[in-house]
Amino acid sequence: MYRSRIAGIGANVPENVVTNYDLEKMMDTSNEWIVERTGIRERRWVTQPTGAAELAFPACLEAIGDAGVEKKDIDFIIVATITPEHPMPGTSSFLQTLLELPGVPTLDIRVQCSGFVYGLSIADQYIRTGRYKNILLVGVEVQSVGLNLTTEGRDVAVLFGDGAGAVVVSRSDDSSEILSTHLGGDGRYAKELWCEAPIGYKSPRISKEMIDQGKHYPKMNGRQVFKHAVTIFPKVVYTAMRAQNWTIEDVDLVVPHQANIRIIEALAKKLGVGLDKVYSNIHKYGNTTAASIPLALYDALKEGKIKKGSNVILAAFGSGFTWASAAIRW
Repeated sequence: MYRSRIAGIGANVPENVVTNYDLEKMMDTSNEWIVERTGIRERRWVTQPTGAAELAFPACLEAIGDAGVEKKDIDFIIVATITPEHPMPGTSSFLQTLLELPGVPTLDIRVQCSGFVYGLSIADQYIRTGRYKNILLVGVEVQSVGLNLTTEGRDVAVLFGDGAGAVVVSRSDDSSEILSTHLGGDGRYAKELWCEAPIGYKSPRISKEMIDQGKHYPKMNGRQVFKHAVTIFPKVVYTAMRAQNWTIEDVDLVVPHQANIRIIEALAKKLGVGLDKVYSNIHKYGNTTAASIPLALYDALKEGKIKKGSNVILAAFGSGFTWASAAIRW
C-alpha cells in the first residue's frame, strides 16, 4: 500500500476585481451590509466568455511545475465543479485537451462546495492502491455568469466569485502524507441551496417560462444553510482529528471552505481557537465553491502559514447538504 501527498499546487483567478461598491450600482445593497454579513469585500469575475477548463488551465500548469513533474507524468485528471461549460461532456475532457494529454482518464465530480475534498479523497484512494502515480485534481468555478444581478437575487449574487485551484497528488516518499479523508451528506436538505433548472426530467429542460420565473438562478435558504454549517463544520474537523488522535493543539492550521466569515468565526469559537488558526481569504475572493479550499491552501502556503511538517485539516460543507474533511501532514 502506497501513501499519497499533495506534491504541487497552483491557482488562477480572473484579473477583474468586483468590489461591494460595484455591486451597489447593480442592486439595492451596500458595502457595509455585505461585509457585516459575509466578510466579503471583493471577488473576481470573468469579463469575457471563459470556460471552467480555460480558467483552470494556468493553475494546472503551475501545480504540475510546483510538483516537479512534467505534463506527461499526469496519469489521471479529476475536476470538481458545478459550473461546467456544457451539460456534456465534462470539464475534465476540455481540460485534458488544453493540457494535450490524450488518452489520460478524466473524471468530473459535482459535490458543490465539498467537491475539492471529495476529489482529494478519490485521488488518495487511487494513489494508495498503486493504480496511478500523479493525479491532477482541480477545483474550478465560473459562477458570475449564472447569477441574478438584481435586487431580487442579491442574497446569493453578492457571495460568489470565480477562480481555480489545482494540486498534483502523488506517491509520497517522505513524511508528507494525506493521512485520512472523511465524507458525508444528507440529501433531505438538497433544496435549501440549489438551482432548479435546467430540469433533466422535463421537456424542454429549460423554457422561457422557467427563465421568467428565475428557476435557472441559484436559490438559498440562508438561515438553514447557516444553522447546519455552524453545526457540521466543527464535527468534520473533530472527525479528522480523532482519526489521527490529535487534539486541537496538534493542529497547525484549519483550512475551511470559504463560505461566509460568520461561519468561519463560529467554527473557530467552537474549536476554542483564534482566527490565526482557522484560515480565511474570503474577503478578497468571495465564495468560489469547489475552488475555495485550494485557493485558500495556495494563499496560506504563500503566506508561510503552512510549512513542511505542518498538521493541516481541510473542512468543507455545502449544498446537498454535503460535507468532508481531510487530515494532512504537509
